[in-house]
Amino acid sequence: MLVDEVAQVLPAARDVHDVTGRDDAVGLTLPGPLAAVTGLRTAVAAWVVVHLDVPRPKSFASPEHLHRVVDAVYASLRVAGSSTFRFEAAGADSAVFARLAGLLHEATGLLHDPQDGDLVVRVRRGPRRGTADPGWDVLVRVGPRPMSARAWRVADFPGAANATIAAAVARLAGVRPDDRVLNLMAGSGTLLVERLLAGPAAAAVAVDRDAAALDAARANLEAARLLARPPRPVLLRADATDPDALRTAVTEPLGGAADVVLADPPWGTLHGSHADAPRLHAGLLRAAHAVSAPGARLVVLTHEVKVMERVVREAADLWMPRSATRVFAKGHHPRIHVLDRR
Repeated sequence: MLVDEVAQVLPAARDVHDVTGRDDAVGLTLPGPLAAVTGLRTAVAAWVVVHLDVPRPKSFASPEHLHRVVDAVYASLRVAGSSTFRFEAAGADSAVFARLAGLLHEATGLLHDPQDGDLVVRVRRGPRRGTADPGWDVLVRVGPRPMSARAWRVADFPGAANATIAAAVARLAGVRPDDRVLNLMAGSGTLLVERLLAGPAAAAVAVDRDAAALDAARANLEAARLLARPPRPVLLRADATDPDALRTAVTEPLGGAADVVLADPPWGTLHGSHADAPRLHAGLLRAAHAVSAPGARLVVLTHEVKVMERVVREAADLWMPRSATRVFAKGHHPRIHVLDRR
């Protein structure tokens, strides 16, 4: 998914490849300024990578190696300024890194803040290739915050979905300007915000039973400047597992049946319970079917993996599964399920 987005957002990128030894990263060469990488919405963070063929970090202090690290720092600073930096590395509190911190301060003026530094400099062993020494990789994060930390999130509602995952949900759902988009169990609106930022829609409605969640969603939609522009999202308090009540609530503001339904059911930790998950998920599938058009797409982000697999089988007359994508979220491994309405 990230590779597809890179092709769209960074057409000048070359040598796009998997990173050796990792299943969560993509490497590429990008000519010119780095500002364009901030347009990637499914990337958690972007890093400038400097590979140094040296046996140990103390060699970083030599002028030729330090110059390359400083250039990487300035490349990041040109995208978004920082005043402090910190290391993420084994032995970051050693004398070797204290010396390196001093040299980076002299070269850039940035202050070394080991705990809360904005600009992150990560140091790790390079990829192994045969018996040769792998050297070291120095990675400088682009920007003072991860790209997944969206500026629009002004209401950090407990249990809110990760914005990067929400962007993936939007891409899997498909972005079409004539879509009527319905966000069930909307929480603080993360899925709806990312879908509307991804492209235009004909209508947008968010539904949740919790008034506090809807207040948070309203604040986030406003911060994203989405409330005042078409399609002017409507927020409703309703039960997303009750087909009749849901149809009564959403049909008019949607202007008909939904073409896309997005949902993020409670994971049973901060909200909901594991015991109630079967009822909740089954009810969601029935209610979503009742308010959606033939051929509509339903995309569900859920940590209840086995429960979701079972209720999808049981609702085979309503929904046809298209894909299930495993993602990582703060120690959890939820799935993004894409279903097509029969």
